[in-house]
Amino acid sequence: MDPTEKVKAGIDTRLDSRFLDIRKDNVSAIFKIKGQMFHTIRDYFYDNGFYEINTPKLVASATEGGTELFPITYFEKEAFLGQSPQLYKQMMMAAGMDKVFEIGQIFRAEEHDTLRHLNEAVSIDAEASFADDEDVMKILNDMLINVLKDINENCADELEILGHELEVPKGDFPVVTYDEAVDIVNSKDVAMEWGEDLSREAEKALGDTMGGFYFLTRWPSEIKPFYVMPVEGEEQYSHAFDLMYNNLELSSGATRVHQYDLLVKQIEERGLNPAGFGSYLKAFEYGMPPHAGWGVGADRLTMVLTGSENIRECVLFPRDRHRLTP
Repeated sequence: MDPTEKVKAGIDTRLDSRFLDIRKDNVSAIFKIKGQMFHTIRDYFYDNGFYEINTPKLVASATEGGTELFPITYFEKEAFLGQSPQLYKQMMMAAGMDKVFEIGQIFRAEEHDTLRHLNEAVSIDAEASFADDEDVMKILNDMLINVLKDINENCADELEILGHELEVPKGDFPVVTYDEAVDIVNSKDVAMEWGEDLSREAEKALGDTMGGFYFLTRWPSEIKPFYVMPVEGEEQYSHAFDLMYNNLELSSGATRVHQYDLLVKQIEERGLNPAGFGSYLKAFEYGMPPHAGWGVGADRLTMVLTGSENIRECVLFPRDRHRLTP
């Protein structure tokens, strides 16, 4: 490990001695930009009437179902590390806190080895009452443009060290529907059936066509979580969207189901037991306003802002399936 970089070290060697690694200007520049990013995002939320909340990271049930959970022993009870603050921020809508955000850790027990996945990550989450998917897409769009402008202005030295230029889009990000995306992917000789999630190859094909920031909308309902609102009269589609940057997914969001009966129905249709969501469902029994929201991967967004190819470069002490220390 050589902070002068006369001898190049691999990333695992660097991460083993991260306190030395961060002495290098090109490494510390990433975290100065990341810190400014959080500062700008918080300012944006506060300036637009959002309340900051902190939700539990020890939970009794899965947020989205599935097996991607880290089980833990919680005295005599079974518990898990939280996948997302989704259920809690929705409960805040019933509590009358009409606009909330949280910046905090999330955990996914996925057995992956890629340049864009971690098992512990930071998520930037927002939820707003009396809003739909288009409303919160606009909030996300404007917030990110603010971030790009602010980083260009306040982190010019760090961007120069990294040799990275940030282009600020003018106006709203382009929108492509899921149906259009399937056609684009297949036109690039990448096989994709309607109703499938995007494979890595499909993401690359779509990203090569779209470029930059763009929204992917009208996802099939079957591959979205139980709390996502289907399109009335076209229930095979949902009011869900992803925000992409080239071939990298940065955010997922949607209009949420706010009707108790429909929510229970969709929980059951996905093979889950409503009894496991008792405290969450109770909030809907007392009346829930229409609402929508999203979550952004802060570490992936940092990749975009710094031009990093490996997400582990953008986390001080990353946690993947092989790394639990330092």
